[in-house]
Amino acid sequence: MDDRLRFLEHRDKKILLVDFSQGSKQEILRLLDLVRATIAQEPRNSVLTLADFSGAQVDKAVATRIKEVLALDRPFVKRSAWVGTASLPKVFYQNFKSFSQRDFPTFETREEAMDWLTKEE
Repeated sequence: MDDRLRFLEHRDKKILLVDFSQGSKQEILRLLDLVRATIAQEPRNSVLTLADFSGAQVDKAVATRIKEVLALDRPFVKRSAWVGTASLPKVFYQNFKSFSQRDFPTFETREEAMDWLTKEE
């Protein structure tokens, strides 16, 4: 698996880290293909995902592919949390939520996001 896409353990739970941080457009598009393939192998409604967008290069083409992957991954993802969204245009973030019919709470740090992902519901 790519070092930008890996499972982490936090509070005895498995979290899929999707590290878009400082990624170029080409790196992000390549990573999105890996994300799609990886999540599709997991049981439905089981995956906890943490996406880090810190300094990521997201243009319209990348945003369109992110929307597609988010929609396709929806049946497999239990919860998602995002960090580093300050660099994302607000319109992209809103489009991601509406297109995928999912919510993506944002956090200041990966640690805060992982705490939220693993808290009991």
